[in-house]
Amino acid sequence: MDAIAGYLGRDRAEVRAVNFIHPHEFPYDHGLIFQDGRPLEYDSGDYPALLEKLRTLIDWDGFAAFRRDCAEQGRTVGIGLACYVEGTGVGPYEGAHVHVATTGRVTVATGLTTQGQSHETAFAQIVADELGVRFSDVEVVTGDTRRMPYAVGTFASRAAVMSGSAVLKAARRTKEKALRLAADALEADVADLEIVDGVVGVRGTERSIPLGTLSVLSNPLRYAFDEASKAATQFSVGDTDALPVPDGEQPGLEGTDFHSTPRATYASGMHAAIVETDPDTAEIRILRYAVVHDCGHLINPMVVEGQIHGGVAQGVGGALYERMAYDESGQLLNASFMDFLMPYVSEVPDGIEIDHLETPSPLNPLGIKGAGEAGVIPVSAVIAAAVEDAEGFPVTAMPISPSDLFSLREEHRS
Repeated sequence: MDAIAGYLGRDRAEVRAVNFIHPHEFPYDHGLIFQDGRPLEYDSGDYPALLEKLRTLIDWDGFAAFRRDCAEQGRTVGIGLACYVEGTGVGPYEGAHVHVATTGRVTVATGLTTQGQSHETAFAQIVADELGVRFSDVEVVTGDTRRMPYAVGTFASRAAVMSGSAVLKAARRTKEKALRLAADALEADVADLEIVDGVVGVRGTERSIPLGTLSVLSNPLRYAFDEASKAATQFSVGDTDALPVPDGEQPGLEGTDFHSTPRATYASGMHAAIVETDPDTAEIRILRYAVVHDCGHLINPMVVEGQIHGGVAQGVGGALYERMAYDESGQLLNASFMDFLMPYVSEVPDGIEIDHLETPSPLNPLGIKGAGEAGVIPVSAVIAAAVEDAEGFPVTAMPISPSDLFSLREEHRS
């Protein structure tokens, strides 16, 4: 896209803007097949709005004045941007189990394993919001095949989309059962009940019952045979002629559900960077870095921003430092961290600027799309574009080291 803009003599952001799919065109069918074997159809997005947010965040229009100020100081700077759409939340399914203990605490089990993506935090938030319990009362267990024997796995930015949706559905099943039990116990209509901080209450009254007590009621261990016994025990509620465990029900206050999807969700985003290249040593320094990302509804913005920060750090490594070097016989020359370059905190941009756009996906009940790879996808392209802008010649291979840039300068001069 930068090459097209250069050939046409037009602004790089404007060339991208005129080629965007517009919001009214979603869902957008490419007529292709995605890696999951399903149609490659973008579910939602607003790419023009993403670009406007990015231009504001990086001050795209003010860069020319910044470049002039730097030039007066003998400094060389450049700006670059890159846009991406990422297939996320691929199927075929994920499941979840939600169980309310007699203490009122809630256990959530998913078949997914976690490697530090804050699954426990996000899934606990979903259950706390849906079930009406305190976040601190929710425990999340991942990868326990005794509790959730069927699962697909953690990859392709799919955990929140697939497992998060299954957790929501399981919490809804649990909530429905809790409200039915509470309606019998409180002699109220389900529509008049609400759950706040783990207590089911009748709106506008003081009548209430904790979820822990409902968990006890859901498991009828004994009967009360006379009026005095019924008055003395909490195990006989509602219609005494009905079965203690109705057909189609099971003991316990819990719910299990699965989420499947017809096709992937498509997250999108844009990155921009301003870099400075040293005229003598050809070192490349990132002065500013900005990200605008759309992963639908955000469960936890801090978690998403943390993943973006980590992704940008990984991307910087791939763009400027991490290279697998082999000799003529195919022997790896830098197989240890004594020789393999990785970015430290000093090489990662200080204070990455992040903004969000939320275009909900229609493919799941949470309206979310994946975010796990949002920080890493376009980093090499962004930095290459910024170096090109600073130096005035194309960069066609990454990673680019100071010696690579120095050689490119010599080639360009000759």
